[in-house]
Parts: sequence; structure tokens; C-alpha cells
Amino acid sequence: MTTISEEQEEADIEQMPQLTLEEVQSWGESFECLMKSAQGRSHFQQFLKSEFSEENLKFWIICEDLKKETNKTTVEQTVKQIYEDYVSVMSPKEVSLDSRVREVIHSNMQEPSSCTFDEAQQQIYMLMQRDSFPRFMNSSMYADLLQSLQTPNES
Repeated sequence: MTTISEEQEEADIEQMPQLTLEEVQSWGESFECLMKSAQGRSHFQQFLKSEFSEENLKFWIICEDLKKETNKTTVEQTVKQIYEDYVSVMSPKEVSLDSRVREVIHSNMQEPSSCTFDEAQQQIYMLMQRDSFPRFMNSSMYADLLQSLQTPNES
């Protein structure tokens, strides 16, 4: 499975619709609002990168993509790749999961499916919501983004 390069991520951001002040303000209403917004996730990912924890969001996104996959062979290959990249101990992108969730994953690996990582994904979502999201909302990155949208651009 290939990961999107940073150049591709930046190109994707540039192709997104113009970001509005209202949308950026809506992210502050709830973590769910932020995660539903492609641009919100992109900006959040840039913040997580600065905190060296972007693997959490990448794991969550790849699990979302896995849920949409219907080809059994592709699902099995993707599950193995996700496990190697994000769950396996000593993986450079290992996400922080408790032992109970790790046991669930090990059990689910016997018959890989698009639901193999559901509990792990939920745990990472809650971790981001509880820890990273409040820091993002209080970050200069978010404040600067809001400021840039509040000040009309002089072209």
C-alpha cells in the first residue's frame, strides 16, 4: 500500500474549495466537525506532524478507507499492511493502543476483515479528541488560520 507523498497532500489542499471562516470556526465546535472536513483533517494533520503524532490521524483515515473496500483479497492485504505499519510493536508508525485492544486485533487477524481495526480506530479517535484536538484548537497554527480568514486578502 502506498502512502500519499507530502507533495501530493499539498497539491490536494490546493485543489480543495476555498476555505471559509465559518468552516474553520465550525471545527472549534466539535472534533467531529473537524474530522468531517477534508481541509480540517489536512490542517489537523499538519499540526500533528509538528507534534510527531500524525500516525494517529493516518491510521484513522486508512481504517476509514478499509471500511469502504469490498474486495476480500484487497481487504486481507490492506489489513496485513495496516498491522505492519501501525500496530506491530517496533513499527516506526506504531500507534498507542492498550493491551486489551491489541488482543482484539490479534484475534481479528485470524480472519481479517474491514472491521479488524474498529476498536483500535475508536481508541485512536478518542485519544486525538481528548489530547491532540484541544492543543490544536489552542495552537498558533489554528489561530493564524483563523486570523488569515478574518483579514481580507489584499491582492
